[in-house]
Amino acid sequence: MSGAAAEAPRSGTASAAKPDRDCPLCPRLKAFREGLRQKEPTWFNAPVPCFGPRTARLLIVGLAPGLQGANRTGRPFTGDHAGVLLYDTLGRFGFARGNYGAHPDDGLELVDARITNAVRCVPPENKPIGSEIATCRGFLKGVIAEMPNLAAILVLGRIAHDSVIAALGERPKAALFGHGASHQIGKIQLFCSYHCSRYNTNTGVLTRDMFHAVFCQVRSYLDARSHAITLGRSCRAETRGRTS
Repeated sequence: MSGAAAEAPRSGTASAAKPDRDCPLCPRLKAFREGLRQKEPTWFNAPVPCFGPRTARLLIVGLAPGLQGANRTGRPFTGDHAGVLLYDTLGRFGFARGNYGAHPDDGLELVDARITNAVRCVPPENKPIGSEIATCRGFLKGVIAEMPNLAAILVLGRIAHDSVIAALGERPKAALFGHGASHQIGKIQLFCSYHCSRYNTNTGVLTRDMFHAVFCQVRSYLDARSHAITLGRSCRAETRGRTS
């Protein structure tokens, strides 16, 4: 399964999973976005769409677009420091194909993975407030609902974790956040990692090895599911052959 470049939202095209380009739901974010359009008219400056195929089994959820990263380029984790580690790791574990060039037309494709954010618009100082997180959760629910093969969600940071937990209808205390933690929520396996931000990597809160360890968990889980499904199909086919 491969993922084409993220589709830019257009005015008047809002859906359950995709806010309108001029989304008015969060007044503070709307005002900040409009100011950026005046200041930096060549930037994307709109709710950043998902990247990757709806048919993916893995959904990665970050915090919000970075000011000079996704808000500038229009693709999640593209154009700032966080994307360097994330896309390199995705490639290493078979979730991406091509070379990350820090711009949306670099030809990079996601394989069986999709990326979104808990908040789709860039917030001032990279800090969304509670009402904005709650409002944008409706779109997160829409993204989850439109992925028919979704089996695993990887959350990057506590805010993404808490919003995903709420979107899945689980109680926060039933699935606590911690780097490397994993929880079963209904049919979804939730994996947790510290965010791959410049601050976290520069301070040693998150190392490359720590990040790779979480992706190793995710890869092993999905591979085991594939093996179990294949084995189950083989067993059913053999049983039918014996009884026919």
